[in-house]
Amino acid sequence: MPPLSAMPLNDDTVSPGVLGFAVFLALLAATIFLIRSMTKQMKKIQAPREEDLKQQEWERAEEEKAAGAGTAAKTSDDDG
Repeated sequence: MPPLSAMPLNDDTVSPGVLGFAVFLALLAATIFLIRSMTKQMKKIQAPREEDLKQQEWERAEEEKAAGAGTAAKTSDDDG
């Protein structure tokens, strides 16, 4: 048998072999487990609904109006 360095390298003599296949399977399994884990975590997230955001915005605007009216009343009392 000739030494390996003397063999010509082409598609027939070079292949990924069993090690390459094992690495591919390991990467595939890891990807599947990561996707499953990500899916579980995404289901746990509770994003605010649009109605809740509008309600918070309205409440914030009402608080600003009340705070603005309160400071205006204080300034007019201080002037007099």
